Amino acid sequence: MRTIFMGTPDFAVPCLERLISEGHEVVCVVTQPDRPKGRGRVLAAPPVKETAAAHQIPVLQPERIRNDQFITQLAALRPEVIVVVAFGQLLPKSLLDLPPLGCINVHASLLPRYRGAAPIHWAVINGEPVTGVTTMYMDAGMDTGDIILSDTTTITADQTTGELYEVLKLQGAELLAKTMQAIRSGTAPRKPQDHDLATYAPLLTREVERVNWKQSAAVVHNLIRGLNPWPGAYCLYQGKIFKLCRTRISGSEDTGKEPGTIIALSDYGVIVQTGRGTVELLELQPECRKKMNARDCAGGYCLSVGEVFD
Repeated sequence: MRTIFMGTPDFAVPCLERLISEGHEVVCVVTQPDRPKGRGRVLAAPPVKETAAAHQIPVLQPERIRNDQFITQLAALRPEVIVVVAFGQLLPKSLLDLPPLGCINVHASLLPRYRGAAPIHWAVINGEPVTGVTTMYMDAGMDTGDIILSDTTTITADQTTGELYEVLKLQGAELLAKTMQAIRSGTAPRKPQDHDLATYAPLLTREVERVNWKQSAAVVHNLIRGLNPWPGAYCLYQGKIFKLCRTRISGSEDTGKEPGTIIALSDYGVIVQTGRGTVELLELQPECRKKMNARDCAGGYCLSVGEVFD
């Protein structure tokens, strides 16, 4: 099918590559503008742009897509369908109405749960045992369109957002291929979402990222793995920021110590009291330093038994 693809991060790359390998005619790729990246703040192309260039597909990078000239430019390409995967902007109605077969979105949750910008993060943070991917016909709302297909995957107890992200981006490409086949054959289902069951996955804030040691060990552990590798959970120790990269729940016992207190140094890390139970910190990243084994960090930064993380 004659297709326009809209996407930006590496999560969208397998979907674009699958469209190409399935023989769809991708006439254009739309992605976000190049942005400064790294300590040198050097302009870097989005991963989707690099993939498009490798396949010699024309690329458009509008700052804003709510622009009549841009919509006219896309209309001239006569797409049958527009596929959107982690693009980063809401599509206006004039664009949604453009392709005769609709605008199709791949979303990294089991809709209507976790609508919004950070569905993978929040599924892990909230300790969900299952998530998945959904394809849908886009409408003017935020992930509110009719569902086409969905596919589930298990979230393991210690899985990080980064690890789950890698699973879902391949799963999304597979589901998109099945969805496009169904659309092409005219057999694609269309199931309205039950909006009463909707939950949301808003953008992450600095407030969310800070560990509250008064919460249970399970909540603390889920937050830390849910923010790994980006943007990272953190706490303060002697006025310095420590990112907490990897943990495990080490016990259900309460020591009577204040939440955040280092109660022991183990062979592998640092054991900390929470509001209910203990967690073992396995990987830490001190302020302005690289990530390191928590036991080594304890020696280098004087993380002593009895000291308290803020």
